[in-house]
Amino acid sequence: MASTAFDSPILGNLFSTDAMRRIFSDQYRITIYLDIEAALARVEARLGIIPAEAAEAIASHAKTESLDMDALARRTEVAGSPVIPVVDQLTALCGKFGEYVHWGATTQDIMDSAVAIQMREALVIVDDDLGAISDSLAKLARRYRDTPMAGRSMLQHAVPITFGLKVAEVLAAVDRHRTRLDELRPRAIIGQFGGAVGTLASLGERGLEVRRELMKELQLGEPAIAWHSHRDTIAEVGNFLALTTGTLAKFATDIKLMMQTEVAEASEPAQAGRGASSTMPQKRNPVACSFIIACAALARQNAAALMEATVQDHERASGPWMIEWVALPEAFLAASGALFHARNLTGGLHIDEKRMRENLEATGGLISAEAVMMALAPHLGRHRAHELVAELSRRAIAERTSFIEILAADSEVSAHLDRAALEKLLNPSNYVGLASEMVDRILNARASR
Repeated sequence: MASTAFDSPILGNLFSTDAMRRIFSDQYRITIYLDIEAALARVEARLGIIPAEAAEAIASHAKTESLDMDALARRTEVAGSPVIPVVDQLTALCGKFGEYVHWGATTQDIMDSAVAIQMREALVIVDDDLGAISDSLAKLARRYRDTPMAGRSMLQHAVPITFGLKVAEVLAAVDRHRTRLDELRPRAIIGQFGGAVGTLASLGERGLEVRRELMKELQLGEPAIAWHSHRDTIAEVGNFLALTTGTLAKFATDIKLMMQTEVAEASEPAQAGRGASSTMPQKRNPVACSFIIACAALARQNAAALMEATVQDHERASGPWMIEWVALPEAFLAASGALFHARNLTGGLHIDEKRMRENLEATGGLISAEAVMMALAPHLGRHRAHELVAELSRRAIAERTSFIEILAADSEVSAHLDRAALEKLLNPSNYVGLASEMVDRILNARASR
């Protein structure tokens, strides 16, 4: 029975994806536990620590279909860990060779190594989505490189920018996250094998040899030392997901605001019935943006929970570790939802350049007030120029008069700037600074990446 939005057959695909749910499903988690137990047996048999026949028996029975899942669930409630009943059932299935199951390992070795495998596979999905989002953002930045629009500060018109610049800033952040992911993997995708408290005492002098070969078998990085109660790499992955989805949510917030009726500069990809209202037939609500923002918030909250889990007691924790069992899967599930919606949003975003131009002109030239101020500054000094243009701006607003008329009628302004100069200054396209060049820098940096 589904009880959360993540695993709901109705709500699930709004908050996560099938691919990510599969990785963190009970079925797949138990499959990984069994794979690790089989790999451990193979390695130890190869090293002459356990009989080869034992490894063969363990591998042949280490399959989920061999287990009684209902019994496993009941035993987990009592034991407090799913690995213990898995080991118990596998031991019974292997008959006389069952004594060699889990040789030299501890519960957390199996669970942590399984988490490393889950993260490895989950980050492949994240990387693929980020790559597609980056590609779409690059196309948007290139296409709208020189398209002027209102830059906004405190939700008000500031000075003109280009839509290409707005997109390129997001693209730069996304590509920083991709770099972070490249750097993160070698640190985070490491296995665990330390025995009871990290000393590998149960394997004597062979412990490090077993660990090295096991990590090769599992295709995981080898830890320099046990990290049973040092969870910085798990928390780092959670914070990476929070940072990444935070960038997506910032972009979604901008697009959501640009979809407002009074702004109408952008819209999500069109689809029949998408964003419909149950009562207002004209509505087209921002669906992708809304769920990107919601999923990103959930990722951040789970990242905070993973930080809580870093404060653990002694060599094996008595509670904080269990936080990860909930928070890490949910962080990845929420991230997958944000990435899925962002991939669709950036791949089909509609931009209304005409409306952007109309909004630039909505204040009658006031959006270019800084351009006028800077043109007057060499003549009047910056402070006086700012004071004068601010006063004339207030008058234009109060009198609902075109800004150029107010400026042209002022003797202090007209002494230095004629009407032709003012018209040029008040053209928003002439005051986008180095926006286009900055777009090129990001696109070129991306190409070299």
